[in-house]
Amino acid sequence: MSAQSKPAEIYFQWDIRNWSKALPCWEKALPPAKPQTGAAPKALELGGREGGLSLWLAQKGFQVICSDLSGAEATASPLHRQHGVTAKITYADIDASNIPFENEFDVVVFKSIIGGIGRNNNKEIQREVFAQIHKALKPGGKLLFAENLTASPLHKFFRRRFTNWSGYWRYVTEAELREFMQPFSSVEIHTTGFAGTFGRSEKQKNFLARTDEWLWNAVTPRSWKYIAYGVAVK
Repeated sequence: MSAQSKPAEIYFQWDIRNWSKALPCWEKALPPAKPQTGAAPKALELGGREGGLSLWLAQKGFQVICSDLSGAEATASPLHRQHGVTAKITYADIDASNIPFENEFDVVVFKSIIGGIGRNNNKEIQREVFAQIHKALKPGGKLLFAENLTASPLHKFFRRRFTNWSGYWRYVTEAELREFMQPFSSVEIHTTGFAGTFGRSEKQKNFLARTDEWLWNAVTPRSWKYIAYGVAVK
């Protein structure tokens, strides 16, 4: 992405219009910025890939650990250098089911990692991710999340036909997310998106996401949406 890209494009990078619906919700949940004389709030991005959400948090004044299972710095640091936030970001290779921190972070954030972690129908390791996040957060700390849902029978059919990783990816339901987040003191979950995911290019996804806004989000049941996002408080 170029420096002239819109922020949502830089932070979310694919299927942008639907996944970026999470951003206003997350913005409201962020703790207030600390005064310049105080310590910056601390954040951890899990499954960071190119590090878009770490960039967003660094721009909000957080000191961020950008992590992925492997190669976190090599993959994410070019974006952060481009936007001049390298002083606010460090890198770590972290398994989200075994986070080596306790009572450390004001915010943990992730987008679309739980299905891959639960590969080959491993529900318990998905549950463990949320237990590890809860452990890593400070009391009152917040998990900001966006995750793929099982969605409708149509989504399941097209994933089997056209998505290479669907054979091992374990998509979750909204009910399972609530189950996994039972240790948290409060949980807020929103769902969105029906048609957007069927686009084969970003241009197509953007057009179909507009139809979600105009029509499909209103007329399809909550259980047919393919994105869940929200906030959980420790």
